[in-house]
Amino acid sequence: MSACWQQGSLPDLLAALEADTAEWLLHHWPLIGRPAQHPPGAAQGGGDWLTWLVLGGRGAGKTRAGSEWVRALALGLGGPLMGPPAGRIALVAESLADLREVMVEGVSGILAVHPRRERPNWEPTRRRLEWPNGAVAQGFSADDPESLRGPQFDAAWCDELAKWRYAQSTFDMLQFGLRLGRRPRQMVTTTPRPTSLIRALLADPRTAVTRMGTAENAAHLAPTFLETVVGRYAGTRLGRQELDGELIEDRDDALWNRAAIEAARVAVAPPLVRLVVAVDPPASAQRHADACGIVAAGIDRDGLVHVLADESAQGLTPNGWGGRAIGLFHRLEADRVVVEVNQGGDMVRTILAGIDPAVPVTEVRATRGKWLRAEPVAALYEQGRVRHAGAFPALEDEMCDFGPEGLTSGRSPDRLDALVWAITALALGPREAAPRVRRI
Repeated sequence: MSACWQQGSLPDLLAALEADTAEWLLHHWPLIGRPAQHPPGAAQGGGDWLTWLVLGGRGAGKTRAGSEWVRALALGLGGPLMGPPAGRIALVAESLADLREVMVEGVSGILAVHPRRERPNWEPTRRRLEWPNGAVAQGFSADDPESLRGPQFDAAWCDELAKWRYAQSTFDMLQFGLRLGRRPRQMVTTTPRPTSLIRALLADPRTAVTRMGTAENAAHLAPTFLETVVGRYAGTRLGRQELDGELIEDRDDALWNRAAIEAARVAVAPPLVRLVVAVDPPASAQRHADACGIVAAGIDRDGLVHVLADESAQGLTPNGWGGRAIGLFHRLEADRVVVEVNQGGDMVRTILAGIDPAVPVTEVRATRGKWLRAEPVAALYEQGRVRHAGAFPALEDEMCDFGPEGLTSGRSPDRLDALVWAITALALGPREAAPRVRRI
């Protein structure tokens, strides 16, 4: 069924069925839900998690997953694979309006996912859902943590927790109320933000994490949304958070921060007077060696540097990364290749000359540490003299994770090194005559 949805053939399939069969099929979640929308560890008897944290982009299907989980618990669907049925369920939203408009009455809300004969009775004034079998769900607003003091539950669904105004207080009150049944559990669906509570849940070994992106649910989204919104924000910090469901964080002691990079982003570069491709070769040709940093940038008449491409890659042979760099040079009609030669200078020269001896190559040698080399480049960003013509997620992750001791992972910042060499050659090194203006 999920495949039919993704291929756009579901309407034809349903049209060929009798009405009762079609309605049953549309509400048979084990068939139509994507794997990411089902509880983790179901194949192993439900898993040992106490919190199921679903981090997803806008329109990724988080609300539907939450509604179906509540429905299954209330009706005892799925048997042991879903965990024990729940007689009392808490529904916690950012506000009472969100509780009603999204979690309960929304197009993917609890009422909508039930066939009519199974649908619970909704009492808006009491914020209460009651199923024919006696199961009850009670709604709460995260703006009123004290309202959770007293009630008790054996399950809870928290929606958009990363946006809650009193997140920690509300969440704490909920935990004291999860004390019924054999194994009280909670599901959290949210577009991620780097809040302290989200970090704590991610670090908790009792949390099972599911990530889902907007594109995974493309069959249920308007084509214009995919073309305009996804096309416009893909790869940016906002897009990675709101569409891909990634938790994007800054490092306090990093030379760059994401807000500054976003402010420096442009759709396309203006005519440029000089272009370079910078290469930071790996020290080894082994498959798991450091990546080869390959970054292209150019400078315009006003002295503004524009980052144009990041084609860094790991696991390439010397001929592989050399060919990639030379290919980028020709594609952008660059002026020269700038290459660091600390690691095997003769080898680097031989590789590039063997691929295309006509390409001008400038060799640079690192005489200072990475932090000291990067500081003048970071200063150019602060002065507003660098632009990113497009989005470069992996490169920007390295930039915002680069502190005095390097990356938090301990790996080499190869993309960042190539960026530093490119911008240094264009804006901090000896000036060269500009033979022509190029439009990118």
